[in-house]
Amino acid sequence: MSVVVSKQQIIPSEYLAMSEELIAEQIVEKKQRFGDELLILAHHYQKDEIIPFADEIGDSLQLARVAAANRTARHIVFCGVHFMAETADMLTSDEQKVYLPDALAGCSMADMANITQLEDAWEILSEQFDEAIIPITYINSTAAVKAFVGEHGGVIVTSGNAEQILKRVLENNQRVLFLPDQHLGRNTAYHLGIPLAAMALWQPKRTNLVYEGALSDLRVILWQGRCCVHQQYTVKQIKQLRQEIPDLKVIVHPECPIEVVLAADTYGSTKRIIDVVAASPAGTKWAIGTDNNLVNRMIKQFPNHQIISIDDTAFSCITMNRIRLAHLLWTIDEIEAETDLQQVKVDPQTTESSLKALDRMLS
Repeated sequence: MSVVVSKQQIIPSEYLAMSEELIAEQIVEKKQRFGDELLILAHHYQKDEIIPFADEIGDSLQLARVAAANRTARHIVFCGVHFMAETADMLTSDEQKVYLPDALAGCSMADMANITQLEDAWEILSEQFDEAIIPITYINSTAAVKAFVGEHGGVIVTSGNAEQILKRVLENNQRVLFLPDQHLGRNTAYHLGIPLAAMALWQPKRTNLVYEGALSDLRVILWQGRCCVHQQYTVKQIKQLRQEIPDLKVIVHPECPIEVVLAADTYGSTKRIIDVVAASPAGTKWAIGTDNNLVNRMIKQFPNHQIISIDDTAFSCITMNRIRLAHLLWTIDEIEAETDLQQVKVDPQTTESSLKALDRMLS
């Protein structure tokens, strides 16, 4: 698998020395000059300074759909992390170029499942079961993992559609391998009625399956991966807030551990979190368990609600926050100079294989 990313990874110092006002002025001017040929996408967890310049803001599913539908932009700047830019490149035409403003903006969760580990796991697990295992990968995974899943009859999911897709797959198959986020897989399967006793944990570093039941009863094999941000929220925090704030409603992301999800009133993707809070009556008190960049914006967005973070000291996604306004201007300048400096490009074979899994998701 070949992915071309950035001939230069360190932003020139002159951009960091510019004032934010001057950077903003130049971005606005250059966006107007490019018109529809430039599309800027930003994930909900981006810094506040990036959001005003985005043409589309959303979660992974929303932005994947925007990238797939757009055929006018020659240049797509993805303010997010590496796997998101890879996905956008695979979903767009050969004439369109996708850029990541900081090539070091990766995803620790995606890195918890590399293609070598997956191939090793597949070989071992396939020998243990008579029936085929269906691989399901979270969109938070590398292009190589997506390609493997595509070639083995699997599908890609997001936190917004995981329940719908996992339900359909389990109706037609005995068991699945869900990677790389064990918590999204566990929470989704549990809410579909799969007992915890029918779930196992695959430990990629030990190439070991942790399971105490009969293999014939096993339905879901969970990869031992997780999101560092969503591990910060705890049942203890929720109980303390409920004691302090009467009538508090709690909503969390499904990347949180299952005990946190069960302690909340409801859970969902970043989009669902926003939609649920927006639809609630004015004055509703909400504690939210997801990236605090989003929570802090929601506090401003919904002034008629009382919104807090489950933990306002929790760190936001470190790699997602690598992208600053200076990176955005630098990327646009390099596009204007036709250097393709920050371009992300997935090779044709990996793209073809990954699209089999992506198409199953988008359909």
